[in-house]
Amino acid sequence: MVNRDIKGMRDVVQNSRLVQPNPEKVRATQLGSMDAFRELLESSWENPAAFWDQVARELHWFEPWTDTMSGDFADFRFFTGGVSNPCYNLLDRHVQAGAGNRTALIWEGEDGPVRFYTYQMLLAEVNRFANVLKEFGVKKGDPVAIYLPNLPEAVIAVLACFRLGAVYNAVFSGFSTEALKDRLIHFEPKLIITADASLRRGKRIPLKDKVDQVVPAVNGVQAVIVVNRLNQPVHMQAGRDYWWHELVKGASNQCEPTGVEANEPGIVFYTSGTTGNPKGVVHAGMAFVVQNYIYAKYHMDHRQDDVFWCTADIGWLTMHIWGIVGALANGVTTVVYEGAPNYPEADRFYQIIDRYRINKLFTAPTALRMLKSLGNEALAPYDLSCLDVIALVGEPFDPETWHWTREVLGKNNVYVNNTWGQTEVAGCPIAGAAWLTPMKPGSAGIQFLGAAMDVVDDNGQPVPAGVLGNLVMRRPMPMLCRTLWKQPERYKEAYFSQVQGCYFASDIALKDEDGHFWVVGRSDDAFNVAGHRLSTMEMESAVLACADVSEAAVIGVPDKIKGEIPIVFAKANQDIPAEEDRLRQEISQRIIDKIGEIAKPGKVVFLDEMPKTVSGKIMRRLLKELWVHGEVAGDVTGLEDPQVLEGVKASIAKIKTGS
Repeated sequence: MVNRDIKGMRDVVQNSRLVQPNPEKVRATQLGSMDAFRELLESSWENPAAFWDQVARELHWFEPWTDTMSGDFADFRFFTGGVSNPCYNLLDRHVQAGAGNRTALIWEGEDGPVRFYTYQMLLAEVNRFANVLKEFGVKKGDPVAIYLPNLPEAVIAVLACFRLGAVYNAVFSGFSTEALKDRLIHFEPKLIITADASLRRGKRIPLKDKVDQVVPAVNGVQAVIVVNRLNQPVHMQAGRDYWWHELVKGASNQCEPTGVEANEPGIVFYTSGTTGNPKGVVHAGMAFVVQNYIYAKYHMDHRQDDVFWCTADIGWLTMHIWGIVGALANGVTTVVYEGAPNYPEADRFYQIIDRYRINKLFTAPTALRMLKSLGNEALAPYDLSCLDVIALVGEPFDPETWHWTREVLGKNNVYVNNTWGQTEVAGCPIAGAAWLTPMKPGSAGIQFLGAAMDVVDDNGQPVPAGVLGNLVMRRPMPMLCRTLWKQPERYKEAYFSQVQGCYFASDIALKDEDGHFWVVGRSDDAFNVAGHRLSTMEMESAVLACADVSEAAVIGVPDKIKGEIPIVFAKANQDIPAEEDRLRQEISQRIIDKIGEIAKPGKVVFLDEMPKTVSGKIMRRLLKELWVHGEVAGDVTGLEDPQVLEGVKASIAKIKTGS
């Protein structure tokens, strides 16, 4: 049940203030004024069919659609009968418009190599690999698995699947053998694309060896194509395994794109589940391109001379939304970096921005908190004046780091666009339009173009402004997932059974008087303390206000008296064993001062490293499992480094035993 008492959150929201965009920046946008965007926004809400029809017409179609919007949850369609091709709209469209020599892709490896591709170079490579896939019998609708790190070949493989209308599943290259096996057994790919090995913090991860262990258990695999990234010795099984570079050497650079209907499946992404049973979320390829084209255009204020960096891994849908589809549909230059953004030097992140003059950045709040923890002096060697827009997704963004991002990192000359999205939603229907909507530190933004978002109680009734409730979507969008792979009934149960006529996001949120949404965490991240509903956001914000804390995560754990009590996990800026008691007291007092005595943490646990996904999201669910049960029963495959859990266990044991 959602409790309307939001002690602490009320203060965060009431103390927030709108930050107006720089008027000169506003005039320089494609629309030229905030009023023009507001008019477009309101018309998209009032007549979404007309809005989506106009957006789709900005792209190229082989055959027109007969109906722009039809159906409802959980059976809906967009651009019915319209035939096009995602790859054509990401590459060919720009080449034919005379932009073939514009840089499309810049790749940098963790160990230093760099590769550049223009739009026509990238198109030629995609065509070659698409022809390779055709030689193996891959056709429209066939499943293809991509188990690669952030390499140019990973982007090329995605685009080649788009070109043939194949359905691809990108699997995070840091996943364990068991995690890979679970996904591939369920997905049943016709072909697997991998590499000999990948690099992460200087370590070689043997990808091909993992694939070799998995393939015998997977039905239908006809071939394994291997990218030679590190010249790692691998076993190549005759008749099944092939080197990428040998296959493309003789392939033609001409390949006609396959026509696909707008609602036909194009992408499958598996989400991590609490029971170790990930869900295969299915997105329609062409409809996915339509919406993320227009969303990226306004979220980032994309121009064709942009150099854009999405810091996510190819194994997460964020990279496909922003780094591939959103960027290439808008004709910009997209940067792909292979390794950890703080390796081998802690300021590698700054180096990349400075080197390629990146002006549009999409990252995670945790990454920015990591940069903040380096200290402002770490910025001194670099010219980051190129930065114009910094957008984020993944977890609540504390106001303190928001202000640091805008005022210190961005020198008060950047638009900070915090957003909300999910794998199932495949984009950000809550966000700002860069330089066209007011910012508000801590909020996730406003209801975006064509969206219909709401906050409701447990009976599905809208709650007043400023009241915490369940986040829902009241109207379908083109990029919303269409089903779960091989599990249509689970799809209906998971997303549409909770509130009639709505998509249920399983997130707790509120909407303030200015129309800004505050998404404070997953339903299982919010908790009740003595009848008071508390969220992770306001508590973590208080913890991060401590100068000696660089990262924080708060969970609610069972308590016999209060129902639940908060436990704080914190990472200090430096090793402070002699200062632990002082810092614990400071953390507790800041929470009490900001929220009240009711929010006083039961314990404060210091960690050397937080358990995170590769995109930087702290996995609070795992912290809760370790505290409550002493072990993790759910899915841990999203972790960048599973060994971190042993350190967490030791820290928890130390606190619980008082040793």
